[in-house]
Amino acid sequence: MLYLVPTPVGNLGDITVRAKEVLESVDFVLAEDTRNTGKLLQHLGLSAKMQSFHAHNEHHRTEGYVERLQNGESLALVSDAGTPAISDPGFLLVRACKEAGVEVTCLPGPTAFVPALAASGLPCDRFHFEGFLPQKKGRKTRLDYLATLPHTFALYESPHRLVKCLAQLAEVCGPERKACVAREISKLHEDIRTATLAELHAHYEAEAKVRGEIVVVVGPSAS
Repeated sequence: MLYLVPTPVGNLGDITVRAKEVLESVDFVLAEDTRNTGKLLQHLGLSAKMQSFHAHNEHHRTEGYVERLQNGESLALVSDAGTPAISDPGFLLVRACKEAGVEVTCLPGPTAFVPALAASGLPCDRFHFEGFLPQKKGRKTRLDYLATLPHTFALYESPHRLVKCLAQLAEVCGPERKACVAREISKLHEDIRTATLAELHAHYEAEAKVRGEIVVVVGPSAS
């Protein structure tokens, strides 16, 4: 069995009882960063075996892990935060397991864009999840597409690119489009700020340094 185990995006208390039970019972844990997962396991009082599985090695390690699963071992896949395969490694392994007849189950749990979307105050009966935008090639094309959507969309952005991202969004969506920036979700300094794109850009441009993982939520096109 391959278990996809969501891990807290902030507060370690957000781990579920079932997630802890799975991490304790499997033969080994595949971790995006063994140092981060090691801290979580220590917090839970667990000493599970870990191996690294991330964007730079998943292509050549996937086959070996599928073989181990076929030979009867159980495996839990975790990312640094949130649900594996959602803007994180995991898709290649899940697909390979499905093709090989290995059972896969995903535990419900944290995903950063969901609390950001729900707390934004923007329409969320329908929405589009974009994940990370391309850094260079294709970025403008994606932004132009997102600007036309008749429903809310959410994307992930890094702290050092947030101001530039908000400026680009204001340019293609219009400076008065309602949006939300959610930072440090479920952590001590959680900040969920809803305003126009122009106001958000001005606010974060004036910040000395933006920190934390970031979700940007943009309301639907008026047209």
